[in-house]
Amino acid sequence: MNSKLRVIVADDERPARSFLTNTLKTLADVDVVGEAENGEEAVDLIQRERPDLALLDLQMPGLDGFSIVQALKKGHIPLIAFVTAHDQYAIQAFDIEAIDYLLKPVDRTRLRKTIKRAQERLEQEDVVAGELEAQLGIQPEETCLQQNFLERLPIKKKDDIIFLSVNQIASFVSDGELMYITTLKKERFTISHRLKALEAKLDPRRFVRLGRGTIVNVDTISRMTNMPGGSYLVTLTNTQQFRASRTQSRFLRHHVLKL
Repeated sequence: MNSKLRVIVADDERPARSFLTNTLKTLADVDVVGEAENGEEAVDLIQRERPDLALLDLQMPGLDGFSIVQALKKGHIPLIAFVTAHDQYAIQAFDIEAIDYLLKPVDRTRLRKTIKRAQERLEQEDVVAGELEAQLGIQPEETCLQQNFLERLPIKKKDDIIFLSVNQIASFVSDGELMYITTLKKERFTISHRLKALEAKLDPRRFVRLGRGTIVNVDTISRMTNMPGGSYLVTLTNTQQFRASRTQSRFLRHHVLKL
């Protein structure tokens, strides 16, 4: 991406808003195209300026950060990074696929990482859009919508929020309202989230459902053992084992085992 990253800032606290805008203006590859002091102004500003990235405070008069995103038309939503003094909203931020979650006070180095992440995301989308457009004649906007799969998962760990790359995740196992995440290195994390909602955010070429409560990373499947009834016992590279349902075993035979 050769042009500058177009950014808007929305925060009802003038000192915080001024710090963000002034810091962004010192970056040669960033163009601050507007700022807003409440949610309604932010929606109008985004619809008018169509920025690449919106830095949104989560708690503002009228519409909060989440409500701003909900008020925007699908297909016209910029990359979103939330800025807040509180960390309890990280999972909700993941639900709407925010690219980052910054805790106040934000320092210049941390803000620069957010900008770099936004630039890398846009560059990746441009490459994918160009390739598919050339091959299939798909319009850029349609391509972005189709390629908007989850790349990182925010997980609260004690006083920190860690961002886990989905490439490092071997399995998701649901148990009621809880979801257990196991990595390639057998690290285990627990979040409160529905498996069905998560599945819609995952690239179906990389993750497959083995049963009602289990999704695994296809690249981590190391062995599939035939079981009675036409099903498989699936073993992952981290030694986890799962019994695939008969329906999903048919899927595995036709797609995963296909040369």
